[in-house]
Amino acid sequence: MALDPLRVYPLTFADGTIHPNMVHLNRVIDHPNISVGDFTYANDFDPPPAPHHDWAARLAPYLYPGASERLVIGRFCQIAHGVRFITASANHAMDGLTTYPFPVFDPATIEGYKAAFQGLPDTVIGNDVWIGHGGLILPGVKVGDGAIIGAGAVVTANVAPYTIVAGNPARLIRPRYPQATIEALLRLAWWDWPIDRIRAAIPALLQADIARLQALASDGA
Repeated sequence: MALDPLRVYPLTFADGTIHPNMVHLNRVIDHPNISVGDFTYANDFDPPPAPHHDWAARLAPYLYPGASERLVIGRFCQIAHGVRFITASANHAMDGLTTYPFPVFDPATIEGYKAAFQGLPDTVIGNDVWIGHGGLILPGVKVGDGAIIGAGAVVTANVAPYTIVAGNPARLIRPRYPQATIEALLRLAWWDWPIDRIRAAIPALLQADIARLQALASDGA
């Protein structure tokens, strides 16, 4: 099975044509406030247009270069059409009598307004996270490894590893596995293995064969 983190377009059909709507995000995003791990892809029915193909602006439209917060996404994540990360710079000041950002519209005051937004929380997505169609991740949320975010979910709070959440606001639907299995998977952290061992582990991963996965981990120790 082909796994190449350097490819922009990871999906090639049987006739040899590529799927242009799916990209490895760290191949197409160059943004100082965004970090994306290998093999994490986004698939969008309406991808950002040429010539810039600005996936950073598509996914995190309020995160400007030099902001005090970051968007960090792990390895092997799967991001569906319409997903948005609303990072902390999108917030308005709420300590006055209005939330209208008057200083933004005056060149003499905009820099001072921006400087007031310091120490903002990062948004952090773990490894092997599936964010379904139209998922909305709000500022400062941390999503654990192996979590699934249901289609249309509005995630306002942290999501535990290997849990499924859905709804608005997103709520726990169920853990994906028993707690002992979750703890074992987190210890194994297969997404950090060398690529050859990950290739060997693909059948175990697809068949939920944790014993085989543990054996592969031991073989590579």
